[in-house]
Amino acid sequence: MNDQNSKRLFYASCFALITTAFSFSIRAGILPQLGESFSLSPEQLGFINSMWFVGFPISMVLGGIFYRTIGPKVIMQFAFVAHTAGILLTIYSGGYTGLLISTLLIGLGNGCTEAACNPMIADAYSGKVMNTLLNRFHMWFPGGIVLGSLVSLTMTKLNLGWEAQIWIITIPTVIYAYLFWGQTFPEPKNTEVASLSSNFKAMATPLFIFICACMTLTAISEFGPQQWTSLLLSKSGAEPMVILALVTGLMAVGRYFGGEFVHKFDQTGVLLGSAVFTALGIYLFSVSTGTMAYVAAIFFAMGVCYFWPNMLGFVAEKIPLSGAIGMSVVGAFGMFSTSIWQPIIGGWIESDRYAAQVSGLSGDELELAAGQATMGTMTTFPVILIVLFTILWFWSKKTAKAA
Repeated sequence: MNDQNSKRLFYASCFALITTAFSFSIRAGILPQLGESFSLSPEQLGFINSMWFVGFPISMVLGGIFYRTIGPKVIMQFAFVAHTAGILLTIYSGGYTGLLISTLLIGLGNGCTEAACNPMIADAYSGKVMNTLLNRFHMWFPGGIVLGSLVSLTMTKLNLGWEAQIWIITIPTVIYAYLFWGQTFPEPKNTEVASLSSNFKAMATPLFIFICACMTLTAISEFGPQQWTSLLLSKSGAEPMVILALVTGLMAVGRYFGGEFVHKFDQTGVLLGSAVFTALGIYLFSVSTGTMAYVAAIFFAMGVCYFWPNMLGFVAEKIPLSGAIGMSVVGAFGMFSTSIWQPIIGGWIESDRYAAQVSGLSGDELELAAGQATMGTMTTFPVILIVLFTILWFWSKKTAKAA
């Protein structure tokens, strides 16, 4: 496989991830319009959103299991079919049931993108280049969210229908299909990795289980505060959507240059530093108002931007025999964790509101106090990670010396 072919596969992967990001941000942007058009309750809209997170890990794990059998080409062909069908069914859904199915299909397509592109990049490249490109690949999720959010906001202000916004998702979908068309896909680097038995054997190790546990916390540390930004920071004196754009924009920039940090500090050093910055960022969210909330966003973005790509990079480099399924399972743990923690965080918000009300607060003061208290509780996630990644850092140093 020549260098030009590898670059085209990488660019195609980036546009596939932009499709994922657009489906996340644009669908979020049109929720009010969907609710109004189809007379949907907030609970029904919540179930529609949950389908995105359900489809994602299902196809991610299945794609990882069958990656070496059917290859990334077939998985991405399925992703294109799922994305296209999901987009069309959303537009012509006619109501609640159609929206549930269409969102599930888009989630399945998104999971296939992760299942195929992560190991494909790891197979096509190695060492510093692999880590650099994995970070640059993953920069397009936050980068795509920024683009998609701006597109949705602009189209909404121009009173363009939600159907027109959904059609926008077809643009990166068609581009990635065109770039993948007719290309040669890389073969696995290690023939042992092609064996599912060797994959599962590598996954049945303390290190892999440890990484899966860490992934549940890195994912909720990243997505928890972002999912609840609008509600928790609405009375902080800062604009929540500006904070979200600032965070995801900085994450995109950070991931573009992430390879240099990994080369210098190894994944374990980067992950430990990320946990420290994330803890500081969420803590600052819990005590800041006005301009300082934007400062908190900067620290938070510097922390979470390196979590996801370097967790996958660690698996590819330190547990290579886990293969594509190993990377997919770790990613699925992150997605399932995000969905599981959401109602728990919602419970924290209700409890903190009640406590603030009992203390005599009301109105904006009550909302601010409750939001900051919940953010303070969420600081627990990265604080635990600081301990876990410190252990991992010492283990990595000890292993390197022994080698």
